[in-house]
Amino acid sequence: MRDITRISIGLILAVIMYTLLESISFSTVLIFNIFNLVVIYFAMEKGETSGAILGMVCGMIQDSFSAGVFGVAGISKTITGFLAGFVAKRIDIVLFSRNFIFIFFLSGMELIIWAFFYVFIFSERINTGQGLIFLQPMGTALLGSISFKLIRYLHELKNSKSHEK
Repeated sequence: MRDITRISIGLILAVIMYTLLESISFSTVLIFNIFNLVVIYFAMEKGETSGAILGMVCGMIQDSFSAGVFGVAGISKTITGFLAGFVAKRIDIVLFSRNFIFIFFLSGMELIIWAFFYVFIFSERINTGQGLIFLQPMGTALLGSISFKLIRYLHELKNSKSHEK
C-alpha cells in the first residue's frame, strides 16, 4: 500500500511539473522529460515489472497531453521502465556520474524508440522544437541525477533522525 501511495504521489507531481513546465514554455517540456524520471526512479527501486507497468501508465498520461498519436509514449516508456529495472538490479548506479550516464542512455533510447514509432510506423512528423528535443536525454539526465541524489539525501536524513529517537 505504501508503494502505491508513493507511486501515486510521483505521478501527481509529474503531471503538475509537466503542466507547469508547459505553461512556462513548451521548450522546457522538450528538454526535460519528467515522466521518464518517474518511470526510471521507481523502476530502479521496484524492478523491471513495476517499471514496465508504470512506464505504460506514464506514457499514456504523457500521450494524453499531446495532440499526436496516442500510445507511442506508452510503448516507449514501457520498454524504458523494463530496461531501467532490469539493468538497475545488475549494476551499481548510486554514484552521480553513473546515475547520469544511466538516465542519459535510457532517455536517449526512449527518444529513439518514440521517434521510430512516431515517424516510421505512423508516418507522423515530429515537432523537434528547432532541435531542442535532441537535448532531452542530457536535460533529463541532469535533472534526474540531481533529483535522485536529493531524494536519497532526504531519505537518509529521515532515517538518521528516526534512529536518534
